[in-house]
Amino acid sequence: MPPAPEDPEDGALFAAPPLSEQERMVEALLFASAAPMTTREMAERMPHGSDPAEALARLRKRYEGRGVELRRVGQGWAIRTAADLAFLMRREQSETRRLSRAAVETLAIIAYHQPVTRAEIEEIRGVSVSRGTVDMLIELEWVRLGRRRMTPGRPVTFVTTEGFLDHFGLESPRDLPGVKELRDAGLLDNRGAAAEAEDEEEEDEAPPEEGQEDMFGDGGAR
Repeated sequence: MPPAPEDPEDGALFAAPPLSEQERMVEALLFASAAPMTTREMAERMPHGSDPAEALARLRKRYEGRGVELRRVGQGWAIRTAADLAFLMRREQSETRRLSRAAVETLAIIAYHQPVTRAEIEEIRGVSVSRGTVDMLIELEWVRLGRRRMTPGRPVTFVTTEGFLDHFGLESPRDLPGVKELRDAGLLDNRGAAAEAEDEEEEDEAPPEEGQEDMFGDGGAR
């Protein structure tokens, strides 16, 4: 009697590709993706039985010391220019107007206190926050609406996005710079509320274009 065919459930007919091949697949997915990808998203595209997490670990090690690196962004992964080579890309960046001081401070407050309501932002800054400031940060895809607070009026909260983390080369909000780094970068000073209010008015009159410089100076190349 001829031997019975192998059961597909035992995996013999659907063996996962070798790890070296899975590594190539992960590299191809990340290279072609415009946004960071999670391991779950990779697994959905790779053959059954693949282990994208292990392939990522191998790929990350192989990229150590190279011109590009495998970087974690929030829950996802992306291929980005090595941080120490970002200066090579500055010539290719378009010259645009920097974020106003009001927008920088609003973004910083959201990043460090998220989820945070508009009223809380105004309390921390000591001046009102114009609608145009928050709308601009949302249009840049650095800020999004969070859950509503279970308080009277159920105010909406604001949180940062993975796009914000990606732009500033952060793995998570825990990697944000401390007070000393912010002072060294010129993002903290003792300006009065009147000067801040002037920034708000200027921002409403001339909203910045897309792709503008980041609040820490020249952004890292991606």
